[in-house]
Amino acid sequence: MIAEMIVTNAKVLTMDQAQPRAEAVAVAGGKIVAVGTAAEIAVLVGPDTRVIDAGGRSLLPGFVESHLHLVLGGNELVQLQIGGVHGFDALKAAFEAYALQYPANALLMAQGASYEILDAPVTRHDLDRVIADRPIAMMSPDHHTVWANTAALAAAGLLHGAAMPHGHEVVMASDGTASGELREFEAFGPILALGGEAHLQLGIATGGEPEPWPSAAVRAKDKDKIAAGLAHCAAHGITSMVNMDGNRYTCQLLKEMKDEGRLTARVKVPFHFKPHMELSELERASAMTAEYADDWVSSGFVKMFMDGVVDSRTAFMLNDYPGTTERGEPLFEPERFKAICTEIDRRGLQIAVHAIGDGAVRTTIDGYEAAGMANGLRDMRHRIEHIELIDRADIPRLGALGITASVQPPHPPGAMDFPMSTMDTVFDRARWPDAYLWKTLADQGAPLAFASDWPVTDVSVMRGLQAAMTRLAYDGAADERVSLMEALYAYTAGGAWAAHMEGVTGKLVAGLAADLVLIDGDIEAIESHDLGKTGIAVTISAGQITHQGAGFA
Repeated sequence: MIAEMIVTNAKVLTMDQAQPRAEAVAVAGGKIVAVGTAAEIAVLVGPDTRVIDAGGRSLLPGFVESHLHLVLGGNELVQLQIGGVHGFDALKAAFEAYALQYPANALLMAQGASYEILDAPVTRHDLDRVIADRPIAMMSPDHHTVWANTAALAAAGLLHGAAMPHGHEVVMASDGTASGELREFEAFGPILALGGEAHLQLGIATGGEPEPWPSAAVRAKDKDKIAAGLAHCAAHGITSMVNMDGNRYTCQLLKEMKDEGRLTARVKVPFHFKPHMELSELERASAMTAEYADDWVSSGFVKMFMDGVVDSRTAFMLNDYPGTTERGEPLFEPERFKAICTEIDRRGLQIAVHAIGDGAVRTTIDGYEAAGMANGLRDMRHRIEHIELIDRADIPRLGALGITASVQPPHPPGAMDFPMSTMDTVFDRARWPDAYLWKTLADQGAPLAFASDWPVTDVSVMRGLQAAMTRLAYDGAADERVSLMEALYAYTAGGAWAAHMEGVTGKLVAGLAADLVLIDGDIEAIESHDLGKTGIAVTISAGQITHQGAGFA
């Protein structure tokens, strides 16, 4: 056999226990055909083989991003980025410059607005002082809160409030008008619709489909946004991803891109089940699973939200938030949630639930346990997304039930971009030892899958690795760092397993997809605090180069 491509002179970390290390990998037909020493692989070189000399760099399986929002992230790449902006003057300057750049935009949308961007809670009047004569809005980093000016609220029909589903809120001011703060997707959906993005939000906001079905011209624009997101991910070594929002429209866009030769990563897309839905709507989830079921575009799982986020106090806690009588609420009534999980599980579909507060985590585990009791425990790999706080009694239940902890190294305050102040304001100090547990969950049997939740945080896997390796223990808490190899496994083989993709990708083993990432250095020799500055030399998806670093020829 002659290889089409060989990567040699590499420090290969295969993530395969049977052969954990090697020097070279050979590729043909989009698959790995051999892994071994440089000499063993050299015999597969032919006259047309592309030989990549890694120069001692680390070669890994292509990264599996276990929780992101590809379409939304691609769409946001051209929006105003205000992460790190603080204070009114800086905010006004950023918006004014963006407004000049995009004079025709119906909505000036900013991303990454800290909950502490101003010294007091943001109101529409604050944003009116930024720009009053055009609709403007800004999204929090967690994507669960939007603040809008009066022009935007009026244009969206929200200035005098609006009825919202449970858990979604147009916050009202004392004068009976909207304050400017909009909590959760359906509340700020009308604002995003001003920018022509409503149909892209349906997968996460309502679980519905665009009506009418978007034209070829609209789909072309949407595919360009996805392509931008895919290129951004490829630059960070990502070759597979679990898109944590979506619908049939998302799947169809991705399928069209695959048919056009433009899909550069494997993407799983959920059916999004909302509290207002009847169980019969799960037939749509089964239909999506049957229709989209290849190695590139697949479904096979149902996503739900059990709560919101800690910063807006919409995460569901077992105890009150510090200094308040609030503890959030579950978005699904617990007994009904058990019935929903049981029906999804009966259909052979995987379940992924956003659960941040310890109350939400317990309710989710209870639902999975009920499904297992009704249908029989088997290898379903149901997963919980985030798990920012968990009651000690619930920790061993994950391992016992085979529940994957899908967690994000960039998320713990102080680990990467989120400020430590969140710990002081929303977590009781006595509960800090129960916050953002990774090592504890893994040590007690929960499989780990790592991700960024992009565009909530930077999609950079290398920065995520640095966060995983360097985060400091909170006062009174155990060290929750995992080893480099454990972190790499959670970004590769662990993520593939959690997504039922281990038969396709996640390890460098003959017969699996030729999904590889070449790190710009020896990852085992790089200091932990320097991992985030380390680039990606080459990304290869199914044997095709999807990214090549500027310094690597």
